[in-house]
Amino acid sequence: MSVAVIGAGAFGTALAIALAQTQPITLWARDADHVTEMAKHRENKRRLSGALFPDQLTVSTNLETVLDVDIILLAMPMQALAGFAKANDLSTKTVVACCKGIDLTTGQGPSAILADAAHVAILTGPSFAKDIATGLPTALTLACASADIATQLQQMLSTPTLRLYSSTDVIGAELGGALKNVIAIGCGAVMGAGLGDSARAALMTRGFAEMQRVAATMGAEPETLMGLSGLGDLTLTCTSDQSRNYRLGLALGAGTDFDGAITVEGAATARALRKMARNHGLDLPICLTIADLVDGTLTITGAIDRLLARPLREE
Repeated sequence: MSVAVIGAGAFGTALAIALAQTQPITLWARDADHVTEMAKHRENKRRLSGALFPDQLTVSTNLETVLDVDIILLAMPMQALAGFAKANDLSTKTVVACCKGIDLTTGQGPSAILADAAHVAILTGPSFAKDIATGLPTALTLACASADIATQLQQMLSTPTLRLYSSTDVIGAELGGALKNVIAIGCGAVMGAGLGDSARAALMTRGFAEMQRVAATMGAEPETLMGLSGLGDLTLTCTSDQSRNYRLGLALGAGTDFDGAITVEGAATARALRKMARNHGLDLPICLTIADLVDGTLTITGAIDRLLARPLREE
């Protein structure tokens, strides 16, 4: 079966490099100049410099050809996914969403947005592009409503260094990957403001409780959030400045500038959570505080005061 990766950002490129160790892979990018550069240098100097392309990796701007493959990995920003799905017929395809977030306009996750595809899977978990591209051991969750398709994809997309665990809890997998980005912004803000490791640990733990609350409300299985797509990914992104979400939080906490051209999925997800909390009557003090911090309607000092002033309660 043929495989293509749509989206030549750092993560899409890393996946293409890893998969091309064992099979032919096509990597698609919209920018023709970018594709020419990658083909010439055999690396993505713009997004993942230093990670050389294997011989079985081909780059292309021909979307029609790429969409003709059997399995399509969609490694694009979450907020671009709905537009792509609307513009292209995926009804006969097996698609794997590799983006983490909630669509700000519809409040939907990747699986709902891609519902017209023949089969939809979610690939998520604790991973940085550089680690995957350089062959460092990485474990991810691959979730699909069909256990048979999940197993097939698990076999197709695992490599000697990229280990996939299958699941049928699509909602839990995609929510874990989306919500941890919001908590990572908060943890970055804690460290940027100099509040210390103890405060970060507290925010991670109580933030994880909010993640579980949302997941349960949306019909996810509780144990899914305890796995790679939830707790695993949360641990990684809340403790490393390789995470763009964490780096945004660092800048917010320190009161320094952050490059607005960098895609930070957690910012849009935090705003989407504000709507979700209102619609479902969810108590999400940490997530909503982070949303206000991202929007600039709350200072880091105000955020600290708001959370510490909450009534005492049982854990």
